[in-house]
Amino acid sequence: MNTGQLNELVLQTLEHEMGGIKVYETALQCAMHDDLRSEWEEYLAQTRTHVEIARQLCSALGIDDNAASPGREVVRTVGGALIMAMKTALAAGNPEAAQLVACECVVLAETKDHLDWELIGKCAEKAAGPAKQALTAAFEQVENQEDEHLNHTRGWCRELWIKSLGMRAVLPPPEERHHVKTAIGAARAEIASSKSR
Repeated sequence: MNTGQLNELVLQTLEHEMGGIKVYETALQCAMHDDLRSEWEEYLAQTRTHVEIARQLCSALGIDDNAASPGREVVRTVGGALIMAMKTALAAGNPEAAQLVACECVVLAETKDHLDWELIGKCAEKAAGPAKQALTAAFEQVENQEDEHLNHTRGWCRELWIKSLGMRAVLPPPEERHHVKTAIGAARAEIASSKSR
């Protein structure tokens, strides 16, 4: 395994989780639906914990958690753009549109988040010794939560779009009502809700 690239992945993961706190804080300013707000408050709390887990992983792997890297700067820039998009939507004065923009931004952020942790899991499979233990422990603490964050918010985004298009939406989305944890479960919930529209 390329150790330099593993370090880059871990630093990007930390940076993205740190930015994720700001993304959720901004998204909560846009959330109008009570169930969505409640879910994002839970995800914000979990993201704060993920930052600490990523910092602990840095420490276990001997990585300076303040180290700069080109990829880390890109992650910070993308996160800032997501926050700016939500603030722009809020300033436009259409609360429903701002909520939809926030959902899209969270889906984009959670897609990167999910990928980072999936890659950490792949690294854990190939690593050995203390590195394997540290990577595995971090991955196992975060994996299920990241699956939920992505699948549930994707469901919210889809259903809010459907509502905005004037069609019958299922709110809260089936992913949340069925407590899906996997992409397969999310797909099944989406198909079931499509048949009931």
